[in-house]
Amino acid sequence: MEVLRLPLSASHKGKLISAGYTSIASLSSLSPSHLAIELKISETDALEILKSVSDGIGLPSTSSSVTIVNGAQSAWDMLQEEETLVHITTSCADLDNILGGGISCKEVTEIGGVPGIGKTQLGIQLAVNVQIPYHYGGVGGKAIYVDTEGSFMVERALQIAEACGDDMAEYSRLYHKGPQACEVKMMQAKDFLENIFYFRVCSYTEQIALTNYLDKFITEHKDVKVVIIDSITFHFRQDFDDMALRTRVLGGIALNLMKLARKYGVAVVVLNQVTNKYSDGSFHLALALGDSWSHASTNRIILHWNGDERHAYIDKSPSLRSASAPYSVTSKGIRNLTSNKKRIKHM
Repeated sequence: MEVLRLPLSASHKGKLISAGYTSIASLSSLSPSHLAIELKISETDALEILKSVSDGIGLPSTSSSVTIVNGAQSAWDMLQEEETLVHITTSCADLDNILGGGISCKEVTEIGGVPGIGKTQLGIQLAVNVQIPYHYGGVGGKAIYVDTEGSFMVERALQIAEACGDDMAEYSRLYHKGPQACEVKMMQAKDFLENIFYFRVCSYTEQIALTNYLDKFITEHKDVKVVIIDSITFHFRQDFDDMALRTRVLGGIALNLMKLARKYGVAVVVLNQVTNKYSDGSFHLALALGDSWSHASTNRIILHWNGDERHAYIDKSPSLRSASAPYSVTSKGIRNLTSNKKRIKHM
C-alpha cells in the first residue's frame, strides 16, 4: 500500500513524499520522535501518522500460517525466461550487437554521458522503435517518456518516426511480397507519436509521485513496453542539500523501477548526467548520483567521445561482456557510424 492511500491530510502526505517515505514499509520501523524531526511536525502528529500506518499494514502475526512471500523460481525457469527476453533495437547494428540484440525488456538500463553525446536522441529513438510491429522484428508496444529537463523535442520525434516508417516501407518492399504484402499495415508518423505517452516533471516530488503512479498507468495501458526517464538526475542535483535523504529517495525510486521492469516485462531506460570524480590523485568524469545509485540498474552504458566519433561502452552488466561500439546521430536518428575505420571493440 502506498502512502498516498493512507487517511492523512494532503499536507502530511506531501511532507512524507518529500522526505522520501513513499511506502508503508519505509515507515513501519520509525519512532514518533524521529518522524517528527524528519517532517518538522509535532510528535502528536507523527504518532497519528504512525497509527495510520499501523492500521494500514494488516500483516498476519508471526504465529500465523499464512504465507506472505511469493514462491521460489527455479534457476532453470529463470534461464528459459532470459532466453525468451525481447529486445528493442537502437537502429544502430553495431550497438545492438554488443547489447545482445538491443535494449532488453524486463531490465533497467542506465545510459549516461556528457551533454551533446546523444542521450536524448537515443531515448527518443527507443520511444519510436519500441512500436515496430512483430512482423518487422519489433516489439509492437508503446512508450512512456518522462521528461525532467524539458529536452524532449516533438519535432525531432517526428523526424525519427518518419525515418522509421520509411525503413519499414523499404523492408516491406524487399521481404513482404505477393498476398503477404497486402496484409501488412504500414505505420505513419502520426501513429508513432500517438503511442508515446509524455509526462513533464518539474520537481523531485512530482518525479516521486509519477514513479509511484506508473504501476497503475501501465496496468491500464498493458501495451507499454518501454519507460524512458530523461533524466533521473536533474531534480536531484538541483534541489537537495541533505545527501542521506537524497540517497533514500533515489533508493525508493530505483526499487519501484526494478519492480515495474519485472512485473510488466517492460524495458526501463534511465538517462543520467556526468560529474567530476576525484580518485588516484586526479579528477575524471563519472556518472552522477554517486556509488549507491550505480547499483540501481541491471545494465550501465556510458556514451563518450573518441576523437570526433561517438562511442557506447558497456560499463556494467551481469550478462553482457564489456565492449565498445561506435554510433552516429543523423537526421534520421541513431545509426551506424558511416566510417568503417573503427568497429566493435571487446574489452
